[in-house]
Amino acid sequence: MAATQKKRVNFNLHAPTARTVYVAGNFNDWDPSARALKCDKKGVWRTWMNLPTGKYEYRFVVDDEWQEDPTCEERARNAFGAYNSALEI
Repeated sequence: MAATQKKRVNFNLHAPTARTVYVAGNFNDWDPSARALKCDKKGVWRTWMNLPTGKYEYRFVVDDEWQEDPTCEERARNAFGAYNSALEI
């Protein structure tokens, strides 16, 4: 049986004044506390995941406020009248 191909996906957000940043999406059941990002000295929050091929939607949770990824050009409307950031691997 062949192993499922996975690709490293980087998530970055410049938010120097934030206290906490998480990424939530359909890859972690939209759990806003499942994946914390770590902040570097320049105020950029970072994390990465190995994800199998497919289509994904996600949002950042910055100090408990949900927001789109400002660097992601692909978007998908969500059930709340806003947009999710979208990517395809």
